[in-house]
Amino acid sequence: MALGRCSWANPANPRYLVYHDEEWGVACHDELRLFEMLNLEGAQAGLSWATILNKRETYRQAFDGWDAHRIAVYDTAKVAQLLANPGIVRNRLKVAAAITNAQAYLRLCDEVGGLDAYLWGFVGGGPVVNRQRDGYVVPAKTALSDMVSKDLLKRGFKFVGSTIVYAYLQGIGVVNDHTSDCHLFAGEPATVQT
Repeated sequence: MALGRCSWANPANPRYLVYHDEEWGVACHDELRLFEMLNLEGAQAGLSWATILNKRETYRQAFDGWDAHRIAVYDTAKVAQLLANPGIVRNRLKVAAAITNAQAYLRLCDEVGGLDAYLWGFVGGGPVVNRQRDGYVVPAKTALSDMVSKDLLKRGFKFVGSTIVYAYLQGIGVVNDHTSDCHLFAGEPATVQT
């Protein structure tokens, strides 16, 4: 018997299924993955998530395993190399944003200890678990994503608009939006985010 999944988890794309079953909505506290996902969500802006998932391994190689210390000091030669790499999204603004984000991330680490402490602090350390109800539609953004987005922008991060941030919060499990017909649905008790 096939497992029920959220409707967006396309069974034709094995990467989608693995991402859905093993990452999306699962609480993440790993700094490297938190930094990676922030940048991948920004790279996805205007594109499908499948495009980014299909390029994820190349992104890891191209961006030195998402080592923020290395990325923060990329020079023009490295940027040119990235922009010539067909395995990533070759958008100058998105590549520049990854560098800027690495610099902002390092400052955030000095100030609050990193993305783990920072992000989970917005929700008191536990995930927001949305419970479906009649007519519930997973939102594109929320008051939480507005607040996080505004603060990230103030701290110098790029490509962190509220919609991108909401997708990011879902991806790292700060928000769990698995649907009630999904085998990963959290059920009761739940907090309905408005």
